[in-house]
Amino acid sequence: MADRDGGPRGERDLVASVGFPSSAMADRTDQVNLLLLANGLPVVGDFANRPLSDVSRGFLEAHAEQQRLLADYRCPVDRRIEAFLAGHFAGVADPDTLRLPARTLVLSRHGIARELSLPAHGNEYSNDYLTSYRVKNGVLHNPRSDRRTTQGTFHVAEGGLPIPGDKRATPKALFARLFAAAMDPPRALLTLPFAANQPTPARGFVSLLLRPVVCPEVKGVTPEKSLEVRFFAPGALVSNLDFVESIFGNAGDPSLPRNDAGLDVEHWTGHTGCVILAPHLTQLKKKDLGLPAWNDATERQRRDGMAWKNESELYNNGAAFKLTCRTSEGVIVTLIADNYYGYCKKEVKTQISYAANLYGNVEEEHAGGAIAFASSSLGDEFVPVPGLATNKRTWADVLRDYSSMMSLMPEGYGIDKKFPALVYIPDHARASVNRLEVFWDEAGREVAIPLEPGKVYMRP
Repeated sequence: MADRDGGPRGERDLVASVGFPSSAMADRTDQVNLLLLANGLPVVGDFANRPLSDVSRGFLEAHAEQQRLLADYRCPVDRRIEAFLAGHFAGVADPDTLRLPARTLVLSRHGIARELSLPAHGNEYSNDYLTSYRVKNGVLHNPRSDRRTTQGTFHVAEGGLPIPGDKRATPKALFARLFAAAMDPPRALLTLPFAANQPTPARGFVSLLLRPVVCPEVKGVTPEKSLEVRFFAPGALVSNLDFVESIFGNAGDPSLPRNDAGLDVEHWTGHTGCVILAPHLTQLKKKDLGLPAWNDATERQRRDGMAWKNESELYNNGAAFKLTCRTSEGVIVTLIADNYYGYCKKEVKTQISYAANLYGNVEEEHAGGAIAFASSSLGDEFVPVPGLATNKRTWADVLRDYSSMMSLMPEGYGIDKKFPALVYIPDHARASVNRLEVFWDEAGREVAIPLEPGKVYMRP
């Protein structure tokens, strides 16, 4: 199996994933402009007048047109996320309102996000949420609020896994409404800092693919296992993606087969995460989001702030929050109504813990707040014990009395004619989970049939 950077596992492209060594991180202005051109976005400075070969320019323009025509196409990981949302919110919300951004500027290599986070020909950028500076050793990003408390921050959508008492339980329909609002940010929030000083600035969502490790490799025991996480942010908040890729690495373009976790079953835990930055959600009113009036609310809704007394009340009193929807299916989607960098990092760590809990046999990223589910094992092999059956009947007795009820197979067992999932086997038959077979001796030779899920194997 090739790894997600195109080479054999263990030989990752460190420049593409984590930007190492730093000597490879030269001026990327031209590279970013090529990316903008390939996505049909306005380029910066005099790049439009730069001499490009006819073949190169034609290829980039054709790619931009293909992107426009394929607006409804989603890469494999995004299809998994949208399928989960459509299924989980069936009957609650229109599936068309639960679509991820149709077109995003995909940050397929480490360092592109950093170049996009500052003006192409400037050393400072600011908006309503942050201020960024170019410094000698890189960049300095200062969010508007550097939070130090989590009180009232963690909200969890109902309808999934149990919600701890210290988290705020939100109605299922509320998540769907907030998700739809997250996909419709203010126009100014979509402006890319790289092009902010241009007469026609480039605008849009930016996205990133991560593959954080859940289970490290143990040679001779297990290969490295990771989950897949998709990050989406309005263009003005691209610095948040610069921050998280510097911690967890860049997993490449999610549209390429080599980066599809679904084709990398040996190294994927089977879990998918999604994080969407949407700080504008703090300006939405409870009443407009469909939350009940105070007198119509339950006790927990009142306690968790999911009811209003005044029609002008803002959701969560206008304070930052993150809202998570997760079930045992293995998909977790989180809306972060803030641009605090710590929330982005902590959410990836939370999703690692979520995957660790469901996958099992690995340690959580941090130990607090684990959800434990009871499990049991009946063993790997069933061996008949002589005299255990109280009716003392043999296979010959079954054939004599009930052969008309079953279809007899040449191997020496029967299948119920009315209930095909019911299989009648000899009294001396054994079953092995490791072999995935039911087997017995017949006239000095072993006979074996598949041990299949959903079937009942009945001895006399």
